[in-house]
Amino acid sequence: MTKPRPTDTIPTNLRLLAVLEEVAQGGVPVTPTDVNARLGLPKPTIHRLFATLESEGFLERDLDGRTYSPGPRFRTMATGVLSSLRVRTARLAVLRKLSETIGETCNISLPDRDAMIYLERVETEWPLRIQLPVGSKVPFYCTASGKMYLSTLPRSHVTRYAASERFEAKTPHTITSAEALLEEVSRVRQRGYSLDTEEFMDGMVALAVPVLDRNKRLIATLSFHAPTLRFDTDKAARFLPNLQAAAADLSSLLLDAGAEASPA
Repeated sequence: MTKPRPTDTIPTNLRLLAVLEEVAQGGVPVTPTDVNARLGLPKPTIHRLFATLESEGFLERDLDGRTYSPGPRFRTMATGVLSSLRVRTARLAVLRKLSETIGETCNISLPDRDAMIYLERVETEWPLRIQLPVGSKVPFYCTASGKMYLSTLPRSHVTRYAASERFEAKTPHTITSAEALLEEVSRVRQRGYSLDTEEFMDGMVALAVPVLDRNKRLIATLSFHAPTLRFDTDKAARFLPNLQAAAADLSSLLLDAGAEASPA
């Protein structure tokens, strides 16, 4: 069991930040009790902090009414940190090199509340391309990046998601049942990468891998997509080592940036 911090080591004006830090490190929906096992604050205090963060949009309550996840303001803040100019310049260099190697459009996506959102993108030079600009949101259940993210969640969370999702058949190949999605997520979890075989868009295939933090948790996905006129899944899989190497480079960039930002 994690030993709680002594309460008197957390200044009053830092307690809200400490709660957000613990929520971010948890990586899954948490309860005030979960967070307080680490912080060791008085029970009324931790519930008051959660209520404040919820009312201000930094946290939001999940459907079960007990657990909390990052809210829109917290997610916007995290995206802003990841998009800082120095990190973004190096990140784009990694994406451009990968795009040149594969010859197709490459993307970095982040999990949002109910979809993946494109954070960064380098377009292919081919005139025939898929138009999904930065800021686009795509579903979890029918995209390579979304299924990659789902595979990193606890099985109980994926099961609840699958049971509540309203599956829309984007194409004839789209997964449209909870059972089929759970089977697919299990396969992704086992092999460590995810494919989209014309599930989101007719005539498009995609391959995604995770970008991990220092605790080996997914913080983003790296993917490329291509028209089926140029790629099939076998050809896409041949570039898996390139994608994994680029994802490792992106992880190192974020770790280096975090280390430089930390006090000595």
